[in-house]
Amino acid sequence: MNRQPFDVWAVGAAYERYMGRWSRLVAREFAAWLSCEDKLRWVDVGCGTGVLSAAVTARCRPRTMVGIDRSEGFVAAARTTAPVSAHFIVADAMRLPVRDGACDAAVSGLALNFLPLPAAAVAEMARVVRPGGLIAAYVWDYADGMGFLRRFWDAAVQVDPSAAALDEGRRFPVCRPERLRAVWAEAGLVDVSIASIEVATVFTDFADLWNPFLAGQGPAPGYVAALTPAGRERLREALSAAVPTEPDGSIALTARAWAVSGRKVHAEAT
Repeated sequence: MNRQPFDVWAVGAAYERYMGRWSRLVAREFAAWLSCEDKLRWVDVGCGTGVLSAAVTARCRPRTMVGIDRSEGFVAAARTTAPVSAHFIVADAMRLPVRDGACDAAVSGLALNFLPLPAAAVAEMARVVRPGGLIAAYVWDYADGMGFLRRFWDAAVQVDPSAAALDEGRRFPVCRPERLRAVWAEAGLVDVSIASIEVATVFTDFADLWNPFLAGQGPAPGYVAALTPAGRERLREALSAAVPTEPDGSIALTARAWAVSGRKVHAEAT
């Protein structure tokens, strides 16, 4: 993955307004899709503000839940908002501070696209899971299923063709189901399943959609922050014209994520 200076995730409150309110909905659906057992040992890789850790804790009643993220700001936010039974560590997802086979399940929510080597990250998740254990994740469908971001980048390219190089739909091939399946296979995982998770993203008005793009958290807001005031205004006008607005001013869109799960091969099967 070609990292850009705009790939900034550090402030929990800004993330919550921009993406957290929608990622929380997806996390709940993902936890339900896993049909997990109680009393398992979980690790949440790239845990961010703890949204997935909270959803798994509520749904699956884990024995232990450890969230790991390299952002100190996100980990601080997770510690204040996630269940007290979950523990959070600042560490690199590519080098998890967990011993081999220590967990029953490793999950990751909306993080794989932002890791330098997604396949290596999944292999690292598999390392810390026992044989037969679960490795699962979900990512936004940046290519065409993330409604408000798709319209954002289309509007950005309309006013600034060079913005096409920053479009998450182009930059992150792992956001598509066929690539996710390939990554899980590359990591040697079996019983691989893929599912689509779609949630409603309803904005009260255009300001509710636009203002989070001004907070500088993530590729699209980072791009906006780098624009001149005039360029920012041209983008705002183009995006306003591109989104469907209801008579009451609200904007109803949808966001799709792709979920993937697999199992670590049992020793006797190797």
